[in-house]
Amino acid sequence: MSSSLVMSRIVELRQYTLHPGARDTLIELFEREFVTGQEAVGIAVGGRFRDLDDPDRFVWLRSFPDMASRRRSLEAFYGGPVWRRHREAANATMVDSDNVLLLRGPGFAAEDAQVLATVCHPPDAAAFDEYAARHLGPFHALHRTEPVVNDFPALPVREGEDVRVWFNGPAEPPPWPSQRLRLARV
Repeated sequence: MSSSLVMSRIVELRQYTLHPGARDTLIELFEREFVTGQEAVGIAVGGRFRDLDDPDRFVWLRSFPDMASRRRSLEAFYGGPVWRRHREAANATMVDSDNVLLLRGPGFAAEDAQVLATVCHPPDAAAFDEYAARHLGPFHALHRTEPVVNDFPALPVREGEDVRVWFNGPAEPPPWPSQRLRLARV
C-alpha cells in the first residue's frame, strides 16, 4: 500500500496479549463478527496479523478520518449489538488489550503474507526525518504518534510516547530504540 496514495488518517495499532492457545479462537470471532460490525459504523479495519515470534499475540489496525469520527464510531460499536453479543467471548481470550498506539498515517492492509512492522522511539525528530528520507519510501506506510488526548477513555491508549511505525521496513534496524514485529497476515 503506498502511503503517498492514501489520505492521512487516525490509526490505532492494537497489540493484544492472549491467553495461551486462544489466538485462533479470537481471530475466528474477529473475522466472523467484528470486521463487518466495525465497518458498519464507519471504522476501516486494516491489517490483521499473527505475531510470528509470539503465539499469544494478535496485532491489528483500524482507522478513522479524524478524532471526532473515531469517538462516534467507537461509541456506536461498543454500545451496539455486535459487541454486546460477543464481548464476553472476545474478552475471555485476552490477557491485555491496552497496548494501543494512536497514530496518524495511511493505515495498512497487508498485500504480502508476511510483514515486518517497526515501532521506533526516535529521541530526535530531525534526525529521524533524515533517516526516513534515506531509508523509507512510500511503500513503508509511515505513521507518527498523534499527540491528542484519547477522547474515548473506555479504550486506553499508550500516552507520553513519540513513536514512528512503519511496515515492511528496511532490512537494517533504525539507530534508535525500536521493536520489530514479524507478522503474518490473518
